[in-house]
Amino acid sequence: WDILQAAKKLAAEMVEHPESREKLDNMDVDEFSLYLVTAGIPDPDLVIRTSGEKRISNFLLWQLAYSELLSVDTLWPDFGKSEFHKAIVEYSKRDRRYGKLK
Repeated sequence: WDILQAAKKLAAEMVEHPESREKLDNMDVDEFSLYLVTAGIPDPDLVIRTSGEKRISNFLLWQLAYSELLSVDTLWPDFGKSEFHKAIVEYSKRDRRYGKLK
């Protein structure tokens, strides 16, 4: 939904201001991100998926491109400080490459 609504905003802007076509031609991912509902909010470094789920369910697809994903079996209502601490320890062991090869 978010990527689609961002594309619609951008398309509407181009229709309303066709002279800004150059902006579209030179747009990069950072500029496109300004059209998302999370504009101005940093992308998440870690996403914890509870209840053993392994999918992201169309959640923040654009923003999760370089996020670390962690699936835990704990159900959300039972996810407390201890589980969060374990998740942070696990995250701290990861080699963040942001899409780059080693």
